[in-house]
Amino acid sequence: MTHSKILEIEDLTVSFHTRVGDIQAVRGVDLELYKGETLAIVGESGSGKSVTAKAIMRLLSKKQSSIKQGSILFDGIDLSHASEGQMMNIRGKDIAMIFQDPMTSLNPTLTIERQIIETLRMHQKLTKHEAQKKAVELLEMVGIPQPEIRNKQYPHQFSGGMRQRVVIAIAIACNPKILIADEPTTALDVTIQAKILELLKDLQKKMDTSIIFITHDLGVVANMANRVAVMYAGKIVEIGTVDEIFYNPKHPYTWGLICSMPTLDLKDKELYTIPGSPPDLIHPPKGDAFAPRNPYALSIDTLEQPPMFRISDTHYAATWLLDPKAPKVSPPDEILRRQQIFERLEAGEVVQ
Repeated sequence: MTHSKILEIEDLTVSFHTRVGDIQAVRGVDLELYKGETLAIVGESGSGKSVTAKAIMRLLSKKQSSIKQGSILFDGIDLSHASEGQMMNIRGKDIAMIFQDPMTSLNPTLTIERQIIETLRMHQKLTKHEAQKKAVELLEMVGIPQPEIRNKQYPHQFSGGMRQRVVIAIAIACNPKILIADEPTTALDVTIQAKILELLKDLQKKMDTSIIFITHDLGVVANMANRVAVMYAGKIVEIGTVDEIFYNPKHPYTWGLICSMPTLDLKDKELYTIPGSPPDLIHPPKGDAFAPRNPYALSIDTLEQPPMFRISDTHYAATWLLDPKAPKVSPPDEILRRQQIFERLEAGEVVQ
């Protein structure tokens, strides 16, 4: 990546306090985001993706959680120690977030215009008339027809896909440097999902914003991201360019995620699922957290956490299988079959 770093996370560790002990939700995450790129964070529910995003925005409850250690550097400020006043200035203006469910993100009692104007007047110091004009422009930009009329309406008068477009309009209102999209298409049907993803790609080109895209669906990532970070049990287990993750995955968990992706040619085959379930993060395992679910696990996996092994300048994976002393293991045949499908799709073929 030749672009400059816009965000740098080092050793981020986040815990949630419960009666039975602290849940170690994020365990020593290192991540970098570059100007103008889309970084996807993927993994099963509970892997720590959304907690990492909310930690960046400092949206985690102080009573129920705490950032135990690490730093989140943005524009020379460590967000993990920033005051609430500093964060109020950054949220919405420099770093904005699109949440999963548009209905809970919008206030049902206020018109769409009021909700967009609130952000504009707070961060851009526009007059009421200027803000109203900008609100119409924003709705137009996100593809809402008749924006002058729709602006005066309420969230319940919009479909799910249109509500998500409104949420995106609010998020981009102040031209943020970073846009965090937390499963922004999960609540939408597949056709609408594709349109929202296309919209985000178009907006990124126009605004040169950096996007952190959080999803459990690797299929969404293929056309959306430049780089992919795979998370499991609060840790990044593999990171690389989108091509490296899809065409040369190295971690058995990444293999499992790729094999779990539905394809049109499955027909009567049963969809693959990763056996077992994620570990208890109140008492995280001593070694590799994925070991109990990993058919390729080595004896060292139960004793020591693997380091991040370097595969290329942009590709790293935390698996003992990459240790020079480890036996040589090939990815499952299903991975190779999927890669052939990806290649045919990229070449524009219709895969039956």
